[in-house]
Amino acid sequence: MKLSEFLRAQAVRQPDRAAVVCAGQRVTFAGLDEAVDRVAAGLADIGLGTGSRVVLCLPNGVEFVYAFLAACRLGALTVPANTRLTDSEISYIIADSEADLVITTADRWTTLGGELARPVPVVTAFENLLRTAPRRLPEPPVDADDCAICYTSGTTGRPKGAVLTQANYITAHGFLNAILWRLGPDDRTLVTTPIAHRTGLARIVNMVCQGTTVVIMPKFDAGEAARLIGEEQITVLGMVPTVGRMLIESIEAEPDRFRSLRVVLGTGEAFPPALADRIEAALPGAGVHAFFAMTEVGQVAALDPADRHRHEGSVGRPLPGLELRLLDETGEPVEPGQPGEVVVRSGRPGQFLVMRGYHNRPDAALTDGWFATGDVGRIDADGFLYLVDRKKDMIVSGGYNIYSREVEDAIRELPGVADVAVVGVPDPQYGESVVSFIQLAPGAGLDQDAVVEHCRKRLAGYKKPREVIFVDELPRNSTGKLLKRELRKMAVPS
Repeated sequence: MKLSEFLRAQAVRQPDRAAVVCAGQRVTFAGLDEAVDRVAAGLADIGLGTGSRVVLCLPNGVEFVYAFLAACRLGALTVPANTRLTDSEISYIIADSEADLVITTADRWTTLGGELARPVPVVTAFENLLRTAPRRLPEPPVDADDCAICYTSGTTGRPKGAVLTQANYITAHGFLNAILWRLGPDDRTLVTTPIAHRTGLARIVNMVCQGTTVVIMPKFDAGEAARLIGEEQITVLGMVPTVGRMLIESIEAEPDRFRSLRVVLGTGEAFPPALADRIEAALPGAGVHAFFAMTEVGQVAALDPADRHRHEGSVGRPLPGLELRLLDETGEPVEPGQPGEVVVRSGRPGQFLVMRGYHNRPDAALTDGWFATGDVGRIDADGFLYLVDRKKDMIVSGGYNIYSREVEDAIRELPGVADVAVVGVPDPQYGESVVSFIQLAPGAGLDQDAVVEHCRKRLAGYKKPREVIFVDELPRNSTGKLLKRELRKMAVPS
């Protein structure tokens, strides 16, 4: 199965139906198929083909969709890079992925190009690719299935690139999404988050496989989202809780504007039940479907609207076709009802839901096909999963994953920092915010503004601390292990 063949089928079956709508542009399935042919030919002229790696550092727009699907048509791999990342963060992705080409804007290349350790070919004028005459290209080998390297940070090192296959995307977003949410050609989906994230790419795959229309916001704005939902008659709305919090007052004040909605997809963090209740109360015809997902697997568990109150606090049941176990520290299954690390498997890695592996890294996370998620959970008698803790100390703010180690490493670069720890604390708008605790070296001087400004230069803006707390000593147990739970209590006193 190849995404390119799904797109060709949609272009034949419904050539005049809108496939992509963004910033005033409306592209039909026939137009999308032709544009993908042109861009694929342009990439082939540059020398790209099966196995090539293309970094896409582009804002939300039709060009991103063209480039992703053109790379798939060639058998190449897309390496999405969120434009909110700093130049140094993106240059790391370019180097680690061993990119053969970078596609970005001329403005971004002005600063990004100087960060690269080695020269990499670049396309800064996307319109040149679209001018290429389409032609018949060599078909990729049937087993050339890798289609994306999506980077996700860890807690013990630099970001890792999860190698995802077309089979991964088609299984999850071509088949399972259609079953879970009853997606079809009459659905119109609004994308409010960056396409460079796996969730954004998932909606593109929904469009290709189910023939839905995808409406993409270049940048989220609550008023613009409300307008688009009404004017475009959006039926499926993907959102992180932060977006929901920004929209809820408009939904409650003008429910008729949102009446077309039938499915609300909540991800990025545990979707607040109270917020889901308010949405469904204002829009009786819509249901909030929450799900627990990660880059390496996609959806792990899904919580239907009917189960939200019966299993309060759960992230749902594991997806059909996904095996899930809870293991103790020795790797043995825990007793029923007890917490353990969540590990999952779905056939051979890369075949169904679980990634094929990490790019250029010995894969300690995969053992006999089992992927260790790093999350600790428990399962109730009905098979519903509850997350107990984040083993990796990940912070989710506004739907963005922030890994504490990454922020800690940036702060350690500052002179006078003896030790540092970063935690997430509840935030009424963003879900969580970043708080850093710093232990200074004797005689050192440092203030919050200097720390925040340093992080602003080194990291994406959403990763910088919202608060800096200086302490005499970081709390540790008798074995010297840092006690982040004590820091969270200090950050949010009872």
